[in-house]
Amino acid sequence: MKDFKRETEVTSDGSVTLYIPEIDEHYHSTNGAFIEADHVYINAAFMHYVKSNDADNCINGSEADTARSVNILEVGFGTGLNAFLTMLKCADEKIKVHYVTLELYPLDKECTESLNYPELISPENAGFFKDIHNAEWNKAVRITDTFTIEKRKLNLVTDKVDGCFDVVYYDAFAPEKQPEMWNDGIYNKIAGVMNNGAVLTTYCAKGIVRRGFRDAGLTMERIPGPPGKREMLRGTLLVK
Repeated sequence: MKDFKRETEVTSDGSVTLYIPEIDEHYHSTNGAFIEADHVYINAAFMHYVKSNDADNCINGSEADTARSVNILEVGFGTGLNAFLTMLKCADEKIKVHYVTLELYPLDKECTESLNYPELISPENAGFFKDIHNAEWNKAVRITDTFTIEKRKLNLVTDKVDGCFDVVYYDAFAPEKQPEMWNDGIYNKIAGVMNNGAVLTTYCAKGIVRRGFRDAGLTMERIPGPPGKREMLRGTLLVK
């Protein structure tokens, strides 16, 4: 996959995605790259976790401290769209995020410079988008006061993943395109680094994926998907 050609395509919401002809696969939904990322990961995972923790703290009569610092794991850094949107959201919500993202095949500079997300979403923060892509690999790099990114170049199939995470964005290519990323070994590895109460989302709604994460210990649910997709999956790790 490293040497595959990547072509830029404009999706329905005006944001671009990348297309790999060799495997007939897009990095994002053609119904809207920005809309999909915002729906599947920012709202259904990150903000769902934050609001759930805030609600629990209010019930207990204490301040909402536990949701003010969040560790996020992303499987599939890709174009950096999820990271950029998370950076913007954590600044708005005044939440500190340590963002670990895994990618075996980082994009080259030509690809990243073809992405129009900052101009479309937040032109005043375009410099931060560049900072995210220019951040040194395998090192924690502080981008803003509330957002630190750690881009790890590793093979999730064979390499160990260290850390304890509150939120997981599972954004690998589709099971039929990248089957090695969708199996019991991977599901157990991901569950093994999730904290109690951690939330995972993926755009994939296949029953075999839902059952796989369920068998790894997550409580799984089907929730409404982004435009063009009826359903997606969300899981919560609840240790009994």
